[in-house]
Amino acid sequence: MTATELATEGRPVLDSREALYALARWAVKSACDAGADEAAVSVSRGGSYELSRRDQRVEKAAASRSMGLSLEVLVDDRFSSHSTSDLRLEALKVFIRRAIDATRLLEKDRDRRLPERSACGSSELALDLHDRTYAKVTSEDRRAWAEQMESAMLAHEGRAAMRSTTAQWWDGWSDSVIVYSNGFEAEREGTFFGMGAELTLEDKDGRLPEAMGFYSTRHFEDLPSAEQIAEEAWTKGEERLGSGPTESGRYPLLLDRRAAGRVLGVLLGPMGGASLHQGRSCLQDKIGEQIGPETLSIYDDPTLVRGSRSRHFDGDGFPSIRRAVMENGRLSMYFLGQYHARKLEMEPTTAGASNLFIAQGDRSVGAILGSLPRCIRVDSFLGGNSNSANGDFSFGIRGMLFENGEPVQPVSEMNISGNLFTLLPRFAEAANDTWRYSSVVSPSLLFDDIQFSGL
Repeated sequence: MTATELATEGRPVLDSREALYALARWAVKSACDAGADEAAVSVSRGGSYELSRRDQRVEKAAASRSMGLSLEVLVDDRFSSHSTSDLRLEALKVFIRRAIDATRLLEKDRDRRLPERSACGSSELALDLHDRTYAKVTSEDRRAWAEQMESAMLAHEGRAAMRSTTAQWWDGWSDSVIVYSNGFEAEREGTFFGMGAELTLEDKDGRLPEAMGFYSTRHFEDLPSAEQIAEEAWTKGEERLGSGPTESGRYPLLLDRRAAGRVLGVLLGPMGGASLHQGRSCLQDKIGEQIGPETLSIYDDPTLVRGSRSRHFDGDGFPSIRRAVMENGRLSMYFLGQYHARKLEMEPTTAGASNLFIAQGDRSVGAILGSLPRCIRVDSFLGGNSNSANGDFSFGIRGMLFENGEPVQPVSEMNISGNLFTLLPRFAEAANDTWRYSSVVSPSLLFDDIQFSGL
């Protein structure tokens, strides 16, 4: 479909990649013809499905399809962004005209402009983000997978007093293109599949401890079995029976691989361009400084095959590359998109994190716990906060107290607190159990001498 053919249609039929490009090109041209100095357009389509079962019957079933257009314009050094789901061409003409008229009312911001065309590009790596078998998935398949998940959970009845369990299945797909007025064009597509369950048990004191196990992958074949997920959820639930605070003090902390993202967020917050520009980053002017031990390296890697947040290009249109966030304990980069890089008069990197990757170590979680007289393994967080300006943090935790590798007491109603600059140097070891089902690809992490507040 050409732009001329598109312009004769009342509502574009976005049933192909070519149609997405045609509409995006038409919108960019229309914006520039209406007075925009620069324009960037994204056109997307997608679909998602969700199914949950409770008490051996369907509790929720939902399906959705979406199409949308996002527009960014620069008019006389003034910038704004807009989006719409009404893709009738006459409606889009009004939408574009009003967007440009509204932009003229804003304050000038000369740092809001597209990158140079020569800086834009799309990685040619084969990231394998789209499962080609997705088109064959049927409603009967989804129902069967949700039933498998529920059956696997109910097969464990009798292990503990169960109040309820809910099994879930979800999947979806997306396809989008971007077109810049500087000539850059690129596309994205992907699929996702998810399966999991929630469990509520009955404790002797009347409390209702909860546990869950959820997995999401780009490809169906990468999902674990329903039986594996059910075993994980039940084990977590049993570990929370009888939980409570233990004595306050300083303990080694073994951070479960699934929970690593919460603690890494303490580091990422002050690395962002907005925090740096607004003067509320404790990492200001610390590129190259030693803020952790030489054994700790963290990478931002948008090029991981089938990665949760893998991408061929970022939000500015820069091609994806693997970067060191911290290498051998030294801070290596800030997350700077084009806009904040101009504000700070620095070279841009990328505006936001993709997949955070930490290499695994040699020892198992069991071996690490067995080598310590006492250790609290933290598997999840409840509330809390962190301060990008000074690096302070405090989080509520749930987990298990171990002594010489043996579980002693389920732990809850406790906090960990400290500061980024005292936490990172206490990193001691990574286990060999890398978690690959989220954008934080991390093994369990051991930190020495962390303050726990409880009894």
